[in-house]
Amino acid sequence: MTHGIHNRRQLLRIGGAMSMLGAASPFAAQLMAAGNAASQSAPDYKALVCIFLFGGNDSHNTVLATDSDSWGRYFAARNTGNAPIALMPVGTPPTPVGATSPVTGRVAQANTPEAWGGVLPIVPRTPNPIPAGTNATVRTFGLHPFLGPLKTLFDAGRLGVVANVGTLIRPITKAQYQGRTVAFPANLFSHNDQQSTWQAGQTEGARVGWGGRYGDLLSSLNGNGSLFTAISTAGNAVFLSGQSVVQYQMTTAAQPAVVITGQSANSLFGSTVAPGRVRDIITDTSSASLFAADYATTTGRSIGAATSVNSVFASSAATGVQAAPAYVNPITGATETNSLAVQLQTVARMIAAAPTLGAKRQVFFVSLGGWDTHDFQNTAQANNLAKVAHAMAYFDSALGNLGGVNMRPAVTTFTASDFSRTFTTNGDGTDHAWGGHHFVMGGSVRGGDIYGQYPTLGVDLGTFQNPDMSRASLVPTTSVDQYGATMGRWMGVSESNLDTIFPNLGNFGTRGLGFLG
Repeated sequence: MTHGIHNRRQLLRIGGAMSMLGAASPFAAQLMAAGNAASQSAPDYKALVCIFLFGGNDSHNTVLATDSDSWGRYFAARNTGNAPIALMPVGTPPTPVGATSPVTGRVAQANTPEAWGGVLPIVPRTPNPIPAGTNATVRTFGLHPFLGPLKTLFDAGRLGVVANVGTLIRPITKAQYQGRTVAFPANLFSHNDQQSTWQAGQTEGARVGWGGRYGDLLSSLNGNGSLFTAISTAGNAVFLSGQSVVQYQMTTAAQPAVVITGQSANSLFGSTVAPGRVRDIITDTSSASLFAADYATTTGRSIGAATSVNSVFASSAATGVQAAPAYVNPITGATETNSLAVQLQTVARMIAAAPTLGAKRQVFFVSLGGWDTHDFQNTAQANNLAKVAHAMAYFDSALGNLGGVNMRPAVTTFTASDFSRTFTTNGDGTDHAWGGHHFVMGGSVRGGDIYGQYPTLGVDLGTFQNPDMSRASLVPTTSVDQYGATMGRWMGVSESNLDTIFPNLGNFGTRGLGFLG
């Protein structure tokens, strides 16, 4: 009976959303139709994992062009200020702390690039096109010195780079942006607005994200496990909010689902009977008040879900997931907690528990803060990049043998961030910018390649006119819509539904970026 009540109320909520949203009502109708069609078959498991880097990661020090022309412009722009942030060239050995660098002539400190050695070379399987303004016959590339684990994954073909991604309405050139002749997203350099636009296609205040919309369309494949379609270990995220799917928020504890106080205890106020009595009261749906009855149904469902998750996490499937190795800060040498690795361990345990929960399609959200590097970029970003590499490599390893099964082909993990940062330095950090480079990882990823156009580097000096950069900020050449749609198609979302979820997708000639089969 409770299940039937829940279904009717869910339909009423969808109907209410249709009446309140007006123009969005066709989408709600499509959700119901797509859900009915999808529920007739249950495909193999697939999961999408978003790693959001809050604050705006400086991608210019993450994925670098290392050909002599590009490197010369990069080094000239960043080897300045009180605390230069220019990394060392490929092949440069680390300079011992206290010794003088043969590259810069400065004394190396633990938190300066001289002590880290050169950037790590990567060789894309497909040569990236040489853009206008770049005087190189062949472009070469590298990763930040602390991204060694990601270089290993790139070389193994399970990690790809997507170049110069940003929030866009339609393709735009530098001249069009500067002349304001083509529409572009509002509030480009605002943290809150761009975090929301990346996750939901609208500035702050958006209520439905594209991860949640995927969940709306695919949750029927999860049967009784539909409550576990959209899962966050990083608090409330608009990315996971759907029109019918409600994100399930978890902690990273051994028992990750929070149960209402007293419901997980053997006794309450000294009584072994009290927990059950309290549960009966707060889940009593017989009230004449529709609000009270509906609240009781929701509370009962929440208690049941939390109990199920905690029970499954105590099973061998979840407890057998390998733990993340210790993380050592590469600058201080101190052992630290890598919160991102801890979150991904919880995600791995949830994936291991998916068969028991009945889940076939899941979307996850994890995050790491501390990327707003206006000051002290060398210390902050370097350690954060090392954490990302450590966490992603751990997650790849855990998925490689999850309960005796290689789950890598079933899980695609990708990075996202507010925006990138300026090509020039403010002396010890960088400021808000626009387009940036991102990583995609998984057994279904066509790794070992750079997708999209890696841009021309350099600020306008003298006669040099950079077609890709305005005021030291990259004008994106790949849209978040294309990035997200490529992953949605892999998850099983139809082309027509992708156009509904990403209304600007049709403005771009290339709908898919090719990094997933």
